[in-house]
Order: sequence, then C-alpha cells, then structure tokens
Amino acid sequence: MDAPLAPLTTLRLGGPARRLVTAETDAEVVAAIRAADRAGEPLLVIGGGSNLVISDAGFPGTVLRIATTGFTLDGTLLELAAGEVWSDAVARTVDAGLAGIEFLAGIPGSAGATPVQNVGAYGQEVAETITEVVAFDRLLDETVTLAGADCAFSYRHSRFKADPDRYVVLRVRFRLADEGGLSSPVKYAEVARSLGVEAEQRVKLAEAHAEVLRLRAGKGMVLDPADHDTWSAGSFFTNPVLTDAQFADFTATLGELKAPGYPAGEGRTKTSAAWLIDNAGFRKGHGAGPATLSTKHTLALTNRGSATTEDLLALAREVRDGVRAAFGVDLVNEPVMVGVSL
Repeated sequence: MDAPLAPLTTLRLGGPARRLVTAETDAEVVAAIRAADRAGEPLLVIGGGSNLVISDAGFPGTVLRIATTGFTLDGTLLELAAGEVWSDAVARTVDAGLAGIEFLAGIPGSAGATPVQNVGAYGQEVAETITEVVAFDRLLDETVTLAGADCAFSYRHSRFKADPDRYVVLRVRFRLADEGGLSSPVKYAEVARSLGVEAEQRVKLAEAHAEVLRLRAGKGMVLDPADHDTWSAGSFFTNPVLTDAQFADFTATLGELKAPGYPAGEGRTKTSAAWLIDNAGFRKGHGAGPATLSTKHTLALTNRGSATTEDLLALAREVRDGVRAAFGVDLVNEPVMVGVSL
C-alpha cells in the first residue's frame, strides 16, 4: 500500500512510497535494509526529513524511517542513536554543561544525518567533535565502526554522502568538552556581535545556546508548523567554495559591491550564497506561486502550503540561473534530491 511521504519531511512535499517501514531499534534497521536488498528493491532512509526534496511521483521502493532512541553521556563522551532528535540532544548537552555542539542548536532533523552532511552552523561543524560513526555497510553486509578521521569530512560532505547507497548510520559518537560552564570560542561574526563579545571569546554556555536559537528563529530556521517560512529544507544552497583565482575574478567584476570571502583551505575562498542570491535581485519572499523564498532568509526555499516539488524546483532553478547570469558562480543544492534534480 502506498504510504504518504510529505508529512515526514519539513518541506511537506513529495509523493508516496511503495512501502514504509519504521524501525525503532538498530536490529530493526538492519533487518529492513537486508530485506530490501534481498528483494532488489530501492531503499530510501529518512530520519527527521529536514534535508530531503522528494519527487511528486514519490519513491518506488521501501522507505525506512529510523526512529531509534538513545542518548548516553559518559563524562564528556556522547553517543546518540541515529533517530534521536538533534535539537533536543544539543539542548541536553548544554544542560549537562558540555561544550562542542552548542552553536548547532535548533537545527532540525535527526542525529544520524549529522555526519552525512557534516552539519555545521555559526562556526561549528560536527566533524570537530565526532569520534566514531557506527553504520551498517550494505556492501559488506555488516555493521562497521568508522573513526571520525576516516569519515572524509569536508564542507557539507563526508564519505557517507559520497557513497549514499553503501552506509546507513546507526549511532554517532562525540567527544565534547567541559569548559566550566563556558561555550566553545565564538567564531561566527554575527553571533559575536549579537552577544556583544570579540571573536574567539567564550561566553556562558546557556547564553550561547539561547542566542543561536534566537538568531535561527529570526530567520525561520526553527521549526514551527504554523509558520510557512519554516516549511523548508533549511539552507537550500551551499556557500560556494572558489579557488582564490576564481574569487579574485568574481570580485573584480563587482565594482563598488563587496562580496564576503572566508578562507576555506589552501588556495580556496568561500563566499556567501545568501549574498549572491540577494544581490542577483532575489529578495526575501521572492516568488509569485505556492513556493517562494522565505520572508526571513533568502537561502530558504519554502512551501507556502499548497506547493508541489516541481513548484519548488522551478524556483530553485530560477535562483540558480539568476545567480549564474549575474555573477558567473554556480550554486549547488544542499538537500538530497530523491527522484529529481536541478
């Protein structure tokens, strides 16, 4: 029987699945994967559904919804089951007085998705604190444990994202820090300004957590069913990472405009997708149809309540093509595309 998928995603978009399986233990996750593999059936894994764009036609196979639970603290070592709600887990570490993921507050989705995307925000990435990822390896047909150093983390990328059909994350392990009730050093300029501190300064852990939640909510990035600005997949485009030469060529064409640039490794500079979108003429709320840019943040593409996936993709293509025409820079989607592409 077809199972609706739209209610399982933060965009509220996508057609039905042929079959939906909800797994509440690691053993149930592995059993569902093996059953789909034995049947030669396509498999789609869903956690919080916050980073998915699913075709209006749905998914012609098994959708595995991971609903496992488990939050274990041993000193500064944290283990999360893949199905744990990420924002709740972050809040619990702050309550425990541990720093390391406090600036990742309010990010929707599940813990199992964090290593896949190398989730990051406000100057932190999970790659900085992940020590191990326990995953089911479909190629080897066994559960494996990968050290953080073996996960090939980079900006919004990992070995799990590079080979999405091989690994299914079961558990994620972190090493946090006891800083005596203080946060990690504040690295993100917007957070530093809003807290009234200098870069690299530490603040009270609870204050850092609360301020990030406030900033995210102001951009429509904290889930609220009554607010269509939060019916999104978060930031739809990643910040472009250019070679230093590309960045120099790009900025040379801007005249009096000043594009932001941040070091992104040797010979590379990261610029702002939001800046590019805004300066290409796409303002907050842009769009005349049922899919528009958020009225709070130009990086979020939103479903105003009656959109289809094709409505959303049409808007994404308009923005991507407009930025390319204006600046010669290609925007790349951050959400995982299922049965569709830009």
